[in-house]
Amino acid sequence: MPQPAKPATADWVKRATPVDGVERIEAWFQGNAYAMHRHDTYAIGRTLAGVQSFNYRRDRRDSLPGHTMVLHPDEAHDGQAGTDEGFRYRMIYVQPSLFQAVLGGHSLPFVEGGLSTDPRLAAAAETLLQQVGDTLEPLEQSDALTELAHALATVAGDPRRHPTGDYFAARRALDFLHANCTQAVSLDMLEAATGRDRWSLSRDFRQFYGTSPYRYLTMRRLDVVRRLLMAGQPLANAAADAGFADQSHMSRHFLKTFGLTPGRWLQAARSAAGG
Repeated sequence: MPQPAKPATADWVKRATPVDGVERIEAWFQGNAYAMHRHDTYAIGRTLAGVQSFNYRRDRRDSLPGHTMVLHPDEAHDGQAGTDEGFRYRMIYVQPSLFQAVLGGHSLPFVEGGLSTDPRLAAAAETLLQQVGDTLEPLEQSDALTELAHALATVAGDPRRHPTGDYFAARRALDFLHANCTQAVSLDMLEAATGRDRWSLSRDFRQFYGTSPYRYLTMRRLDVVRRLLMAGQPLANAAADAGFADQSHMSRHFLKTFGLTPGRWLQAARSAAGG
C-alpha cells in the first residue's frame, strides 16, 4: 500500500527584538513564502539550507547556502522555495539612515543582482547574521554596521560621490517622521520642520534614504503594528493605535510591505515561538 504523504512542517519565523534600527530574523518556508513586496530597509541575508528563490529587478535569483543576499530599499521582490525541500535563511533589515551615518551623505551602495559570493561582504555580515537568540551588545552592533557599510560600498564599486541634495534637510525630515509616525503628518508640517520645499525634500529624501517620506512614515507605523500584534492586540486596535485610517488600510500596506497578510505573519511568528 502507498505510504501516506509526510505532513509539511509549518512555516516559521523567529524574530529578535529590533534594536536601534536593525531587525534580525531566521525563518523556514516551504513552497511560496512571500508575495511581491518592498520595504524601506536594506534586506541582507544568508541562505542556510535549501534553495531560496526570488524575483528581483525582472529576473529570478537562486540563493544557495553561503550566498549573501543584498536587496536594496524599495526594490520589489518575492520569495519561494527553489525545491520541494523548503529553505532556511537568516536576514537582517537595516534602515538606510544607519548606513548614512557611516557614509556621511554619500550615495547608498547598490549591489547589482541582489546576490553576492564576495568573501569581504560575507565576512562583514557575519556578526549581524548570527543566531537570533544571540544578544548583540550595542557597541558590537555599531561596529558591525560600520564594517558592513564599508563592505557594501566596496563591493558595489561606490565612487564615493556626494549627491547634490540637501542631506541635513533630509535628516531633519527623517527625525520628524520618526517622532510623529502615529500622527497625521502633512507636507506643510514637513516643510516647516526642515526649511525645504516639499518637492526638493521628497527628491532629497529618496536620494539619501532610498524611499519616499510617506513610505518611511508608513513603515514606522507598521513597526508599531507588529509590536502591538505580538503583544496580543486585535488587528483593528493595532491599526488605529499606529495611525492608520482603519484595519483594511493597514492590511493593504502590510501585505505590500512584507509579502504576508498580518494574520499569516502572526501565525508564522507564533509557530516559531511554540505558541
